[in-house]
Amino acid sequence: MIDELFSRIAEDLVGRVSGPMKFRLFLQPTMAAIFAIHAGLKDAKEGRPAYFWAIFTEPALRGQLIKEGWRAVGKVFIIALIIDIVYQYIVFRWFYPGETIIVSVLLALVPYLLIRGPVNRIARRR
Repeated sequence: MIDELFSRIAEDLVGRVSGPMKFRLFLQPTMAAIFAIHAGLKDAKEGRPAYFWAIFTEPALRGQLIKEGWRAVGKVFIIALIIDIVYQYIVFRWFYPGETIIVSVLLALVPYLLIRGPVNRIARRR
């Protein structure tokens, strides 16, 4: 049962690469990256630590950083959710909320988290 579930999820996720609306696999991470670059440059200008690292190492700033990051990338995340729901309706005629969350996190949050800190560090060195 669990093997079948993971197999279906993996198959469905891979199917998104060649299925309808595949443009979002480029567009949404690009938008998240643009927001991350903007925020990373602002962090460097203000002398703040790398974003993702600071979330774990600066408990006093954690809440503020998460709120600020969500404000920046939340719209991209919500759009990723909506587009994946539409995709699932077109392709499966069904809705799998777990897959929607996985896809939205991969397309919006992961690029933001991976890019903001390094942009800060690169900008501070210059």
